[in-house]
Amino acid sequence: MPLLADWLLRHSVVMCLLLHSLVLMTFCFHHAATSCSKRCYCSESEVGGKTVRCSNLRLTEIPQDIPNDTRRLYLDFNLLTTVPTNTFQELSLLRELDLSHNELAQLEPGAFHGLARSLQLLDLSSNKLMSLNPEALAGVRARANLTYNPWHCDCNLQTVMPHLDLEPASLAGIVCQTSEPEDAGAQGTPFLLAKDLDLCVVLKKTTDVAMLVTMFGWFTMVISYLVYYVRHNQEDARRHLEYLKSLPSKQGKSEESSTVSTVV
Repeated sequence: MPLLADWLLRHSVVMCLLLHSLVLMTFCFHHAATSCSKRCYCSESEVGGKTVRCSNLRLTEIPQDIPNDTRRLYLDFNLLTTVPTNTFQELSLLRELDLSHNELAQLEPGAFHGLARSLQLLDLSSNKLMSLNPEALAGVRARANLTYNPWHCDCNLQTVMPHLDLEPASLAGIVCQTSEPEDAGAQGTPFLLAKDLDLCVVLKKTTDVAMLVTMFGWFTMVISYLVYYVRHNQEDARRHLEYLKSLPSKQGKSEESSTVSTVV
């Protein structure tokens, strides 16, 4: 019995140590997931959840240590130039994302992957966006602020817009600063409101002209071949006819030679 008691005592101590380590590791992981980013300021309320403010820090990259339970994230007034793929994929509870007043010129495919269900407000205003990549905003149905960007309205942008899942009112913020073609009358116009604006008409005309040129080329080739074929046949027919005409004269000369030989 003393041996059994001693064995149980030793193993109970080991189990207690393991349990203590497990609790400590769980606490550390939870703390790492819910603590604030190093350079940012965090606040939390029972109603709104956690808010992380990384505003005006001259950031050139989006911090990777944003807590997973963040509901509102402010990255405005920084020096961000792009949003890489899967940047926010761990922030499944994020409702508001402010990226305004940066240097954003590109949104990579999958930039907002993981936010399709939760995100309600996306602020991309006052950046350097000229076009939109539909793969960057795939599935995102949030209300977006797209104002004060140097939008370049062309056939590509006009083709992309119907494939975006953003709230329709969001697209009213796309005001054309430049356009292609330049004389389309799109400059200064909210792209969504210009329903009669067709920036693909030039491309369509170019395609039609290319098709006409191609068809004319094939038609010319066919006609040229037919003319060559007819002329070649006519030449062969003429030569054959001349050959046939020459046959009787030769036969007559041979008959005359035979007659002379017989008389002699």
